[in-house]
Amino acid sequence: MTLTRPNTAVLQQEMRSLALLAVPVAIAELGWMLMTVVDTAMVGHWSAIAIAATGLGGVLYTTIVLFGFGLLLSMDPLIAQAFGAGDMPDCHHTLHQGIFLSLALTLPLMALSYLLPSALLHWNVNPVVTRAAAPFIRILAFGTLPLLLYACLRRYLQALHLVRPIMLALLTANLINALGDWALIYGHLGLRARGIVGAAWATDISRVYLMLYLAGVILLQERKHPTGLLHQLPRLDFVRLRQMLHLGLPASGQILLEMGAFAAATVLIGRLSAVALAAHQIVLNCATLTYAVPLGIGSATAISVGHAIGRKDFASAVRTGWLGIALGAACMSVSAALFFLFPRQILHIYTNDAHVIAIGSGLLLIAAFFQLFDGIQTVTTGALRGAGDTHISMLLNLVCYWGIGIPLGAALGFGLGHGVYGFWIGLSLAIVLLACTLLIAWHRVARKIQLRPATDPLVAEVPMDW
Repeated sequence: MTLTRPNTAVLQQEMRSLALLAVPVAIAELGWMLMTVVDTAMVGHWSAIAIAATGLGGVLYTTIVLFGFGLLLSMDPLIAQAFGAGDMPDCHHTLHQGIFLSLALTLPLMALSYLLPSALLHWNVNPVVTRAAAPFIRILAFGTLPLLLYACLRRYLQALHLVRPIMLALLTANLINALGDWALIYGHLGLRARGIVGAAWATDISRVYLMLYLAGVILLQERKHPTGLLHQLPRLDFVRLRQMLHLGLPASGQILLEMGAFAAATVLIGRLSAVALAAHQIVLNCATLTYAVPLGIGSATAISVGHAIGRKDFASAVRTGWLGIALGAACMSVSAALFFLFPRQILHIYTNDAHVIAIGSGLLLIAAFFQLFDGIQTVTTGALRGAGDTHISMLLNLVCYWGIGIPLGAALGFGLGHGVYGFWIGLSLAIVLLACTLLIAWHRVARKIQLRPATDPLVAEVPMDW
């Protein structure tokens, strides 16, 4: 098979199409991450303990619920490839299975969330922080079902290129969350001041709003442009669910390994002072916010790769993957410069505590170092997911974070006495190694895709042969 190099016009068109999809999705991801930023900033003026407790509680709860999010990521290649092939009934069918899966996951994830505070006591986390985090985590658990249903509806909409409603949903949800924080944390609008517990209730309310907003968008879209969704009877399909689990479990494992590494670091840093934990949480918050941009680009890349594969344009699928990786790297170079040039100004958004700012400034410089690599690894994971390969990302996350990053961070942090800085150095090295190895993996997968005959079945149905 002869491979031809595309002309500049083709590359420009593909980059333009990717950007039109990526920008709203990235803004939506920023809106999602901004909720945590607002919560942290709001409680930051309550106390350093409040920052540490909401940070610890939020990271641990998010790590649990992201298991469900990861399983629902399997909807990306399935719906995107079916949509690219023009098979709308199959898109609807995957949406129905996603809803069934969300319902099945809710109670187990809520139960795990309720057990978390008890586990913290056995992990030697600062007891003052643990007592403050316990009610925060348990109230967040009430928002599990709407959160999973929102994730399911979102995957369906963005796989169909309906991304602007998702962006608007997140932007308006942030207004609701900020108003709720202001009213419930500090006791405005006639409500009693509830401290960090108020932040948890505000978050739950915004998640219910997100679910209802996206459900309303789908219903309105069906009325304007019927695709048969409202007339297709939902039925439980164990074959499709097994297919979703085949794709979703590795994706979920990859997310858990990545988020779990930062959660484990947070727990270990919790053995240090509350000030160190607060500084860690603020900088982690900043890194999470910038991470939203390549996360959105990665989602857009997964969808675009899936669409191209669905219409059997394998060369375009490969080009789109590389274009997405380049775009993610460029965006994260900007955030790296901001972290390097304005660390104290960024930290003052969260707190006026001089000790927290002093520690956080050093951590932001470390975060600046890994921004470029974080962008590369995130978008590359999306490109692989769009091609139906979720296994290699999970394996590489296991090796880089848990085989290298966490052990090295613990050795530097506790063994050599570098404290919180040691953990961030270990995690930074893990991200660098992960980016490099994922690029090699995508290069191998891209060659297999590009050489695939047009008569082959969709890539999501055929696991990559490693």
